[in-house]
Amino acid sequence: MTTILANRLHHTAYVTKDLEATRAFYEDVLGFPLMATYCEKDELFGKERTYCHVFFELADGSALAFFQFADPDDQAEFGPEMPSSPFIHIALHVDADGQAELQKRIAAAGIVEPQTYVLEHGYCRSLYVTDPNGMIIEFTYDDPRAAPLDADRRASAHGELKRWLAGQHHNNNPFRAEEAA
Repeated sequence: MTTILANRLHHTAYVTKDLEATRAFYEDVLGFPLMATYCEKDELFGKERTYCHVFFELADGSALAFFQFADPDDQAEFGPEMPSSPFIHIALHVDADGQAELQKRIAAAGIVEPQTYVLEHGYCRSLYVTDPNGMIIEFTYDDPRAAPLDADRRASAHGELKRWLAGQHHNNNPFRAEEAA
């Protein structure tokens, strides 16, 4: 068994086109406190660049971070538009009460479909919302019935991946039995 050396996410970083809209969304709507702002000038990738780097704190001390560059050319180079695929997103774990509260805050902010939606995956319930940058954030509440399956999922993870890669694409989600049959 390999020892996992990383003990938690420190931060994940993105480029924003509008720091104030990003701050208002993460701090005022979602309730993630702005924990640090670094205004910096560095020699990066062969050029002096000036940027602001902000961090919004999660309960475990990790953070979502955003950059905005002072130079429009740097912003264009490092800040491509967020992909519009729902399969490219960040997922954050919440409990049922936290998910319900976030759903209320998002609705109170006037954010509606298609910028927000809920999916029932069986093993978890996910609330999705698109931030002002076009990035999708998922707030996931794990179904308590999924916990007993954890040991089996860990034991079968490599075998299930091998099966999938070999072309056997049948469903193995026990919460979606009607699809598995």
